[in-house]
Amino acid sequence: RRTTPFRASDAETRMAALVLSCALVFIVGALPASRVRGGIGLHAGAASALDAQWAQEPPIRIGHGFDIHRMAPHGDPEVGGPVTIGGVIFADFELGIVAHSDGDMIYHSLVDSIFCALTLPDIGQFFPDTDPRWKGVASDVFMQEAFRQMDQRGYRVGNISVTLIAEAPRMVSKDLFDHKRAMIGNISELL
Repeated sequence: RRTTPFRASDAETRMAALVLSCALVFIVGALPASRVRGGIGLHAGAASALDAQWAQEPPIRIGHGFDIHRMAPHGDPEVGGPVTIGGVIFADFELGIVAHSDGDMIYHSLVDSIFCALTLPDIGQFFPDTDPRWKGVASDVFMQEAFRQMDQRGYRVGNISVTLIAEAPRMVSKDLFDHKRAMIGNISELL
C-alpha cells in the first residue's frame, strides 16, 4: 500500500512519451487459374494441379500486429531520428523516435500483421535490430518485403484497420494538413 503520493521521475516522464500502433489485416488469395474465365487456355491437367495447390492454402487469412516506440528529446543519444508515422516524417516535432530503424510504428504493425496472416516469423526476426544493415533504414523497405511475401503466396490485401494511439504529434496540423490522409496514401502505394 502506497502511503506517499507518487511522483514521476524524469526517466518515467520520458517513458510516458510513447506512440502505439495496432493493425489488423485481412488478406485474400487469388482464385486458381482454372476458375478464372473458365480456365481458358489451360488443359485439364494444368487446371487440376492448380486447383490442388489452391486447396492447400486458405482463401482468406487474418493477421494482427502492433508496435510501440518511446519518444525522447532530439539530443538524447538513443534517438535515431525524427518521428515517422505511416511514412509521414514529423521533422518539426520536438521529440525524436527511439528505434533501430526509422521506427515507423504503423508500417511495423502492418508488416507484423501481414507476416502473422502468412504464419511467418515477426518483423524482429526478419529484420533484427542487432543487424547493422537495418540501422536507420526507412520502414517502407519492410513493407515492400511484406508485400513480396504476400504476393509470392498469391494473396492481396482485402482490408486494413489501423489504430494509432498518441497524444502527439497531432494528426491534423495547425494549418489543417491532414497527416492521416497522407498516411493512407503512403500505405496504398506500398500495398
